[in-house]
Amino acid sequence: MAKLFFNYSTMNAGKSAILLQASHNYRESGMDTYLLTAAIDGRAGAGQIASRIGIAASADMFRAGDNLFQRISDRITKGPVACVFVDEAQFLEPQQVWQLARVVDDLDIPVICYGLRVDFRGELFPGSATLLALADDMREVRTICHCGRKATMVIRQDGEGRVITEGAQVQIGGNESYVSLCRRHWREAVGDCPDG
Repeated sequence: MAKLFFNYSTMNAGKSAILLQASHNYRESGMDTYLLTAAIDGRAGAGQIASRIGIAASADMFRAGDNLFQRISDRITKGPVACVFVDEAQFLEPQQVWQLARVVDDLDIPVICYGLRVDFRGELFPGSATLLALADDMREVRTICHCGRKATMVIRQDGEGRVITEGAQVQIGGNESYVSLCRRHWREAVGDCPDG
């Protein structure tokens, strides 16, 4: 029976590498996969899922307003799909998560999503919140804070390394902009918690 999976973490936990390895395993067994990534994040190039360790694969891009159930339905008319993989799933709109759930329920195709759980303010992304509500299976991809504890939060910093606590939820960036921290060190970095 197909399921909707949500694999979540902070920045730099290796989510894309795990996605690419899982897709490779399917393909090595003779099963085709369908890869999707957010068009908003072009750091690896348009239509690319890439890991910091140097592996990459081509993917179709999703944008706000895209009907992912229809996209996947159209794709399977060209041949069977054993699994759908979605990178940067935090950028999904809530209705797109429902469309992916429909792929699982109505087309019986597993969908495995990888993304951030919270933003630099400690708030859920809308796509992640909906995945947390709908996913059949959730797994945390772990990474560590500089202190050795599990990192569950992320700070945004400017070009001088100063912590930024306000701004738009989405700002594309990598190691130059974001640092993963445990909750304690995140609180120290942002001046305790938002409610004071």
